[in-house]
Amino acid sequence: MRVGLNAGFLGQQGTGSGQYVRHLLGAVAEVDPSVQYLPFARISDSGCAVSCLLAVPTPFSRRSDNLDKLWFEQVSFPQACRHARVDVCHVPYFAPPLLSSVPVVVTIHDLIPLLLPAYRGPLWVQAYMRLVSSAARRADQIITDSLASKNDIVERLRIPAERVHAIYLGVDPAYRPVHDDMLLTAVRAKYGLPAEFILYLGGFDQRKNLTVLLRAYRRVLETLGDKSPPLVVAGRPPPVDTQFFPDPKRIARELGIDRRVVFTGWVDEMDKPALYSAGTFLAFLSQYEGFGLMPLEAMACGLPVLSARGSSLPEVIGDGGVLVDPTQLDAVSEAMLLLIRDAGLRQKLSATARIQAARFDWGKTARETLRVYSLALAM
Repeated sequence: MRVGLNAGFLGQQGTGSGQYVRHLLGAVAEVDPSVQYLPFARISDSGCAVSCLLAVPTPFSRRSDNLDKLWFEQVSFPQACRHARVDVCHVPYFAPPLLSSVPVVVTIHDLIPLLLPAYRGPLWVQAYMRLVSSAARRADQIITDSLASKNDIVERLRIPAERVHAIYLGVDPAYRPVHDDMLLTAVRAKYGLPAEFILYLGGFDQRKNLTVLLRAYRRVLETLGDKSPPLVVAGRPPPVDTQFFPDPKRIARELGIDRRVVFTGWVDEMDKPALYSAGTFLAFLSQYEGFGLMPLEAMACGLPVLSARGSSLPEVIGDGGVLVDPTQLDAVSEAMLLLIRDAGLRQKLSATARIQAARFDWGKTARETLRVYSLALAM
């Protein structure tokens, strides 16, 4: 089977779509080496350190990035797939072509721009979302990351459920408990980590609910004082403090808890297993996730998770964590206190977290994706 791939995110490991493409291609190569991917990308994307990219020009190459991207997705990519005589084309993010003579499979990770008002963007972004939503209704098959996202797609885009397939992502084998004291010590020193800490790792946009986490942590400090583990906020904070990207450092100062909050800055991918392994528990109160890769990685490393009860997160976390309503500050702070105080509970959750994480395998993701390709070919 020859698969034309929209490879705009290939090599972009800092994005969820980039990680998805990299892991999927690697897993498919192991499951069925006969499958041949032809990765097409814009000329402006071809500098992403992936030598196999087939760069496709557009009339707007290096003139207008937005128009270049739009033309590639809607015109150049389906034309390239037709000329290359691929069997099926796969768009691994929410941007399928409206017209294609080749069967189309699109992966829609989530519907955040349609479901959350703060993410709708300016009028041109809303027009773009209407275009790709119409294109998704014409796609032969749709893949998404969770049953929650499938339900959103079926209800919001009015697409028959039989054409939408919930295929869970896998967890990288690199994510496992780290017991090497030298490695743990080195990572602690590199990021200024205390001996024990509550961990947050992820983005800083509005839906991640960092403000709620910081407010709940203040209540924890009011109860436990310095007996509470510090809160470690890992990741690169926003360069500008806005309503959409509220600065967690400012919020911590205003709450009077900044001396108990450690901001690590950007965390290298290779350091994340040790970071997870050193923590007490992960606090992840996101308002909406199409899947929830950070909690899954944490659980694979044996780190218990305190998570929001909503969107896809209960599917991912299962019995590997504690679920709370992130809008209820009392419930969040009480759950944090429970996890801090009850070492036995943390030990139990650590064991169940690893069992839960082991259910998410990229080989299974690849096999189910290949099945969807076959369904698209049969239409």
